[in-house]
Amino acid sequence: MPAPRLRTVAAHPVLLRRLVLLLAVGVWELAARAHGSVYFPPPDRIGRQVHELWFDGPARHLFLSPAAVDDILPSLGRMAAGFALAAVAGIVLGVAVGRSRRTYALANPVLQFARAVPPPALVPVFVVVFAFGTPMQIASIAFSAVWPVLINTAAGVRNTDPLRLDVAAVLRLNTAERLWFLVLPSALPRVFAGLRLSLSLSLILMVFSELLPGTANGIGFTLTEAQTRSDLLTVWAALVLLGALGHLLNTGLLAVEKRLIGRERAT
Repeated sequence: MPAPRLRTVAAHPVLLRRLVLLLAVGVWELAARAHGSVYFPPPDRIGRQVHELWFDGPARHLFLSPAAVDDILPSLGRMAAGFALAAVAGIVLGVAVGRSRRTYALANPVLQFARAVPPPALVPVFVVVFAFGTPMQIASIAFSAVWPVLINTAAGVRNTDPLRLDVAAVLRLNTAERLWFLVLPSALPRVFAGLRLSLSLSLILMVFSELLPGTANGIGFTLTEAQTRSDLLTVWAALVLLGALGHLLNTGLLAVEKRLIGRERAT
């Protein structure tokens, strides 16, 4: 590639990222075909498997096959419910903790301890409380994904500019107005940092919860079934699907963050 064209590509980060992705897929394709192992299929076979399993349905159903309705939609529903609960609880509790320096000092050791507990270690507790099933899965996702949102929200609230708080006091803003017009906009970057971490964690926990007994559908269940049947192509297809879902969800959240934070900075 000539030097001017290289400089043009380097000047456009999106083009550069796509070029790197295409190169990585191309190297994977060549290496897989050269190796010829059943454990390491090439990307074109994995892509065809993904299409045949989940995206060969009619256009009126958004090309989703019956298997996609059984596998993808239940998983996304569990993850969305757990992530929504974690986001709401984390923001509300984070604001309450971050508003008081004494409350933050008292609660911070507990928060750090709870965040450090590995989610799989809590499975026996949730099984006793909820038994196997969707409520246990949603509860495990929400409980483990809430900590990044809570801790980042509390830190963002604590870092609100004191001068702006003094101005709010001079203007005689009440507590609700201070939270809505001052504290939350100031904490928004840290809140979204916690939400991105929570979203990634929710996807991981969703898959883990579907590996447990009592699950009859979902991507994690499909992954376990394929592993039991030694259907390695389906295993790879499920892994690629999870990676694509994680990328799409993170891209959507970044778009929302850019819109909201950009709007707040503009005002």
